[in-house]
Amino acid sequence: MKAKPQEKNKKSAEHLTQRHWHEMNRKQRREMTRKIQSEDISLEVIHPDAAGIDIGNEFHYVAVPPSRDGQPVRRFGCTTAELKAMADWLKQCGIRTVAMQSTGVYWIAVFDILEQAGLEVYLVNARDTKNLPGRKSDVQESQWLMKLHTYGLLRNSFRPPQEIRTMRTYWRQRNDLVQSAGRHIQRMQKALTQMNIQLANVLSDVSGTTGQAIITAILRGERDPHKLAELRDPHVKASEEQIAQSLEGNWQPDLLFVLKQEQDGYEFCQKQMAECDRQLAQYLQQREDRSQGAPLPEEKRKERLKKKKGNKPQFDLREGLFHLTGTDLTRIDSIDVMTATTIVSEAGYDMSKWETEHHFVSWLRLCPDNRISGAKVIGKGRLPTNNPISIALKMAASSLRLSDTYLGAQFRRLRTKLGAPVAIKAMAAKLARLVYRMLRYGMKYVDKGADFYQLQHRQLKVKQLKWKAASLGYQVIPIPAA
Repeated sequence: MKAKPQEKNKKSAEHLTQRHWHEMNRKQRREMTRKIQSEDISLEVIHPDAAGIDIGNEFHYVAVPPSRDGQPVRRFGCTTAELKAMADWLKQCGIRTVAMQSTGVYWIAVFDILEQAGLEVYLVNARDTKNLPGRKSDVQESQWLMKLHTYGLLRNSFRPPQEIRTMRTYWRQRNDLVQSAGRHIQRMQKALTQMNIQLANVLSDVSGTTGQAIITAILRGERDPHKLAELRDPHVKASEEQIAQSLEGNWQPDLLFVLKQEQDGYEFCQKQMAECDRQLAQYLQQREDRSQGAPLPEEKRKERLKKKKGNKPQFDLREGLFHLTGTDLTRIDSIDVMTATTIVSEAGYDMSKWETEHHFVSWLRLCPDNRISGAKVIGKGRLPTNNPISIALKMAASSLRLSDTYLGAQFRRLRTKLGAPVAIKAMAAKLARLVYRMLRYGMKYVDKGADFYQLQHRQLKVKQLKWKAASLGYQVIPIPAA
């Protein structure tokens, strides 16, 4: 009985000694390796009961294995009745898991209905499935997704549970309203500047108490600059005379109309933000208290001294987050209640979705993008991301520049050594690791101060100098203090 070709190649590879391998040149080694590996080109089936769905605006194309149905590719509409019919057909074909691309927001309804039907849904990144050769059609796309998912070549994207998704909806809506209010303020400043009302030069914020009082009086018909300057808040640095001089301008009816429109839009956004705050506060009160009766930690002193609320919620959001997560993320320097809410509303409080803190940092795309070949780094790239958590952590890291804390001292050293962009990204990754540890293991963050970091860094430098001197045959002797 003759041996099979695979067995012959396997035996030949086993009898290839280390001496013969080293005697080959690079080309011969590459050919031998390719010959050995080419004998086994079959892929292991990971998901035998898999299907693929090409998501569209009006129609969805669903592909199942040819052995499951006489018509393995079918087209379904986007209505709820047709989506339920899709789920029933998939269950009749014996499908257990489905792969689909994250196309806009059209995938959300399909995902929810299939998940309710008991199917395991994989939401995959379109970047991982774009290597289909030739001209692509909807039918081919669904079949290609099915094949890739059958062999386990697609990674499932993270999607938080419904509890966190509800909170995320409220918080994202509120952030959109904040941005809309900011655009109204900018257009108000533009209209004032066109009339030569230089209010922005004497007031740091037109949306503050003094700015809003003056704009409201202008819209009521007041034109006397001295009477308008009398609305000045006592905390404003500019004097009444300076404000009065900046309020002498050319009152144009068309620009006053624009000013009124933008002021009404700004007030409407503020009203909608207050409604979002009430809805979010009510939702957080209905959640399970995970703090286990522990008291809320005392607020940091620097945050208590801040009097200006700005666009912060009009309720105690910090207490609501503490009861929801069981920990206080604002104890970490540079992370305020707004940043903490963004983290919880996007990723949730269950960090077990990521195996380690390094996986969490990689998901945020805050890790280095090193291209490695032959165990050597041959190039470095950038990892652009629009993840709200990454953006919030980078903004928090940039605020450490003037912080007299351990993290502030570390950021300043990295900023001097690596430059601002790299240092901001590195400190954002540091903050992400601290957040992961607090949410996953319940660790408490305690700031050791900038002096402790400087002392620790000095001891490390002395240790390195001693090692370097010993390797050269010298000895480092410290100079006694005077």
